[in-house]
Amino acid sequence: MAARVEACTPCHGNKGEGTTDVYFPRLAGKPAGYLYNQLLAFKNGRRKYPPMNYLLEYLGDQYLQEIADYFAEQRPPLPAPAASEVSAQVMQHGQSLVARGDPARQIPACGSCHGPGLTGMEPGIPGLLGLRPNYISAQLGAWRYGTRTAKAPDCMQQVAARLTEADVTAVAAYLASRPAPINAAPAGKGAYVLPFACGSEPD
Repeated sequence: MAARVEACTPCHGNKGEGTTDVYFPRLAGKPAGYLYNQLLAFKNGRRKYPPMNYLLEYLGDQYLQEIADYFAEQRPPLPAPAASEVSAQVMQHGQSLVARGDPARQIPACGSCHGPGLTGMEPGIPGLLGLRPNYISAQLGAWRYGTRTAKAPDCMQQVAARLTEADVTAVAAYLASRPAPINAAPAGKGAYVLPFACGSEPD
C-alpha cells in the first residue's frame, strides 16, 4: 500500500504526517471510518477540490477503504505546535470554546465530540491535533457556508453556523497550539457519549 498511495504523499506526506503546505491536512492516525467517509465525499463530489475529485473518481469503494485503513494505521509523531500571532485574549477565547463551548449560543465544546484529548473517536470522528490554523479556519468556514457537508444530521454544519469569524480565528489558533498528548490514538468506539446525533458517526 505504501507504493500504491504515493499519489497522496506529495500533499499529505509519506505516512500522512502532513507537509509544509498549511492547507493540506495530516491524515495519519485518524479513524479509518472518518478517512473513508472523506474519500467517498471527494469521489462523489460532496466535497469539492478538483485534484482530489479527479484522483478518486474511478477508484472502487473497497480500494478507498484500503487507503483509509493504511493511513489510519500510520503513527508518525505529531508536529511541534504552531507558533501563534494572536493575542492572549484570543487564545483564551479559543480555549474556552474548545473546552467548554458556549451554552448560551448552543455551541458544544469541541472536546465533547472530538474527545477530551482532541484525538477523535472511532469510527468516524477525527482528531484535531497536528493541523495548522489556516487549515482549521478554512474547514470551519466551509462548514459555516455550506461548501462542506456531511450525512444528515450534519452536526458540524450546525455547530459551525453558530460561530463568528472571531470564534473561528480563536479556535483555530488554540487547536494549532496544542502539544502532542502521550497517546494520540483515537478513543475507542463508544468511549464517550456525543452531545447530539451526528450523521457521520454511526450508532
